[in-house]
Amino acid sequence: MKVRDIMQTPVKTLREGTSLREAAGFFRRETVRGAQVVNEHGFSTGVFSYEELLKALAAGAELSDPISLHVRPMMCSVHPDTAVEELKRYGSSFLTVVDGAQILGGIDMMAVDDIIKGGRISSKIPAYAALQDLPEAAFLVDEDWIVRWFNATAAVSCTAETADVLGKPLSQVLTEAGFGIETEPLDSQSIIIAWRDETRFLPITWSASFPNGTSDRMVLLRNVQEEMLRARELTKLRSLSKELDAIIDSSFDGIFITDGKGRALRINRAYERITGIRAREVLGKTMSELVHEGFYDESVTMKVLQSRRIETIIQKVRDSKTIVVTGNPIFDDDGEIWRVVTNVRDVTELRRLQLELERLAELQNHYRRELDSLRRNINTSPEIIIRSKKMQEVHDQAMRLAQVDSSVLITGESGVGKEVVAGLIHANSHRHAGPFIKISCAAIPEQLLESELFGYKAGAFTGALRSGKQGVFETANGGTLFLDEIGEMPLALQAKLLRVLQERTIVQVGGVSETPIDVRIIAATNRDLEEMVQTRQFRSDLFYRLNVVPLFIPPLRERQDAVIDFIYHFLGRYNQKYGLNKQIEPEAMDLLITAQWPGNVRQLGNTMERLVVMAKGEVITRADVYKTMSTSDAAQTACQEPLSGTLRDAVERAEKQALALALRNNPGSRAAARALGVNQSTVVRKARRYGLHMHENSDAPTHQ
Repeated sequence: MKVRDIMQTPVKTLREGTSLREAAGFFRRETVRGAQVVNEHGFSTGVFSYEELLKALAAGAELSDPISLHVRPMMCSVHPDTAVEELKRYGSSFLTVVDGAQILGGIDMMAVDDIIKGGRISSKIPAYAALQDLPEAAFLVDEDWIVRWFNATAAVSCTAETADVLGKPLSQVLTEAGFGIETEPLDSQSIIIAWRDETRFLPITWSASFPNGTSDRMVLLRNVQEEMLRARELTKLRSLSKELDAIIDSSFDGIFITDGKGRALRINRAYERITGIRAREVLGKTMSELVHEGFYDESVTMKVLQSRRIETIIQKVRDSKTIVVTGNPIFDDDGEIWRVVTNVRDVTELRRLQLELERLAELQNHYRRELDSLRRNINTSPEIIIRSKKMQEVHDQAMRLAQVDSSVLITGESGVGKEVVAGLIHANSHRHAGPFIKISCAAIPEQLLESELFGYKAGAFTGALRSGKQGVFETANGGTLFLDEIGEMPLALQAKLLRVLQERTIVQVGGVSETPIDVRIIAATNRDLEEMVQTRQFRSDLFYRLNVVPLFIPPLRERQDAVIDFIYHFLGRYNQKYGLNKQIEPEAMDLLITAQWPGNVRQLGNTMERLVVMAKGEVITRADVYKTMSTSDAAQTACQEPLSGTLRDAVERAEKQALALALRNNPGSRAAARALGVNQSTVVRKARRYGLHMHENSDAPTHQ
């Protein structure tokens, strides 16, 4: 049997503007499952069949939508001499019969199924027994839509006796069974769609011819809910896929994706931009093939597949561009590598950005120095220089202490500016109009210190003035007394100082009467008083009396960013002192900034004074700094010139310099030993070895 023997003639057509509702009614009236779609000029634009109708409804289309939105533009066509048995392989519900450029008719594949199964349906209803076990509800209706037969599934759906179904219009049967239905406007019995609960049913109708000339219709209620869910899921997946594609392609970094076998699946536009490799060159190939062909020198994907963990390598692309690539494995539910996602970044761009940032940082540093220079010229003699965060904290704490009258203990290394901070506290306190008296407990011999502190009566000891002498406590009455190097005070005198702090009275040497005083005590030391308390070198009760409010000043090495301020400060001070106008070049400034300055601010000030005085020109040069510091306390700093000789010679020179510096900055060999972290005997022995001697009065080392 040939196609020309069973095809529809003439071919049925629908207009592009026909609605889905009208198309469904057309299929029922004409008992066809598809039709050609023509435009307003009568030219064919495609095919619309039950298949397209099902897809549209499953995707949530409205029945009022035009079929032009769902037309299949590619027509599936056959020749009129094609055998009917071959039609199954076309996989379409409606075929167009074409001979050359002429459309002859159409083929409804449902009718073809009937023919292949054994010819036209007979006039006896039992012939429908084959439809009895269909999962869909099936009804046989006459031309007036009166039910003449129904299968078992329809019986379950209708939950009614046979007598209550047969002989009734199908629309009534479904309505009584709880279905909602929509019918054609011009034919109230022609059902377009039916639904119950959340399930939608699409009636599929085809003609059943009988030898006696009667023609009935077979109606199949197709459950399209599953198709709708699948269509919605497919739509969702397509949306997610589109979103993922957009994210991957918008990434600034290159992305390269392979499967678990290392075969390239996807690259984004950034990867093409960074590497110069196009997708068409690599997709579908394995990484081993791409390495072999010279695209890459090695593959991070292959490393990931071997190690099963994140890998990062520097990869060379086509022997030219160098990139950083990081491969990330993605595992499936069975623990196998499903994908490898590689992120790519061009090292050249990163290096360029890094160099640009370094250049900007250098420029910023240059501008900062220029501003600092201008600032120093505006204010050449500030009371206290604050640049670092730590010194800002010290300043804030000092200003708070100035508002109260508590005893203050200032600690810190020698030369950090403890006296300056003490003066700041006094100048901003309510005692600022009173005297500010300073005395060093280490500079006065033990036998004279008591009389200097408390004064003495006439004839108190041999050599005493006939009129007696007032002590510094009485001199500082109404003001502030600054006791520097309090850790060097003898134990016997510590007890008398404790009494003064407690009673606020003094007794002169050789006297018996008490004199009340009103003095604020600020003490300072570069020693660890808590350790001295443990070794019984300092009274614990005096320590706790003095240490009411401790104030620690960090060494200059911990506030390196303040060095430049001190340099300009001392430059201005000594220019003014000696009537000079010296400047300093940037290279010399860099050497001074990078020095360690173990003697802290005092050492830096001394060095700057020597530079101002000794520099021959109007500008202090790098050579001047080298020359001055080679004989100064900073000889062992980072800015000195390289030493010659063997390693042993260099170590001995450094040891000698460190020992000399410790003896200069600390009163006595014991203090120097504590500063160096060695025993006193080691200091004495090495001082003799290097020819360093102590002056009896100044306790300062000299070179032989």
